[in-house]
Amino acid sequence: MAISYNSSLQKATFFLTGFQGLEDLHGWISIPFCSIYLTVILGNLTILHIIRTDATLHEPMYYFLAMLALTDLGLCLSTLPTVLGIFWFDAREIGIPACFTQLFFIHTLSLVESSVLLSMSVDRYVAICNPLRYSSVLTPTRIIKMGLSSVLRSALLILPLPFLLKRFQYCRSHELAHAYCLHLEIMKLACSSIIVNHVYGLFVVACTVGVDSLLIFLSYALILRTVLSIASHQERLRALNTCISHICAVLLFYIPMIGLSLVHRFGEHLPRIVHLLMSYVYLLVPPLMNPIVYSIKTKQIRQRIVKKFEFVKS
Repeated sequence: MAISYNSSLQKATFFLTGFQGLEDLHGWISIPFCSIYLTVILGNLTILHIIRTDATLHEPMYYFLAMLALTDLGLCLSTLPTVLGIFWFDAREIGIPACFTQLFFIHTLSLVESSVLLSMSVDRYVAICNPLRYSSVLTPTRIIKMGLSSVLRSALLILPLPFLLKRFQYCRSHELAHAYCLHLEIMKLACSSIIVNHVYGLFVVACTVGVDSLLIFLSYALILRTVLSIASHQERLRALNTCISHICAVLLFYIPMIGLSLVHRFGEHLPRIVHLLMSYVYLLVPPLMNPIVYSIKTKQIRQRIVKKFEFVKS
């Protein structure tokens, strides 16, 4: 029987899925997931603490890094309750309002991350191509405006999705393929035409992630042109070295996203566990690896972390 969102708001539910066929091992499977979540939380909180407490890091590059850490932290916390709830308590049932709320935060924060990566590429472009104007271009006020515009753009574009899903009746299986709610997956359960959701979803991706990735590529093309015009080989390497961490963050975000899209589009014949693992890689690997990459590759961050540990030790 069809379940209408409007008439059965309290009764209508979806059912989340862990690793099907491995339910008896969910307790063991939760151990690496707990380790990942703990590392993500501690790593990003450490980055935020270092930047907040060290006045020498109150510069545009580190403000954008703090934005990235906040976004990664939010993305991690938006999936943590349902993922660990399934592994620990077999809590598969989720109400439609809670599901749509989780969906909103997951998709919004993913788009915010794309915007922050674009802002960081602008920071690198100005620092390398126009260093004399760096402090006058990237003022604290402008950085705050860039951060707020990233959040507002993402939230306003994702806000219609729950309302578009609200129109539907869900007469098919209410079982989702993941341990969290995603727009693409929920709309497939609807028993009416989903063409509007498809078109709007493609529009959102094109005007956010699509535009951001093109502008990031353009900024690095201009950076490369400027770097190659530098006479000194050592200066060229030093300029490029300041971009390594950001390039790694961009690759960590876009490669899993492209991989997940390809698996969804062309991988219907692949085992279900491949789809599951790719979705977890997309949502968990960037928040896990970004603090590690910046701690290793950014000398100032690395030195401050070592200092903090030495202070705690003493």
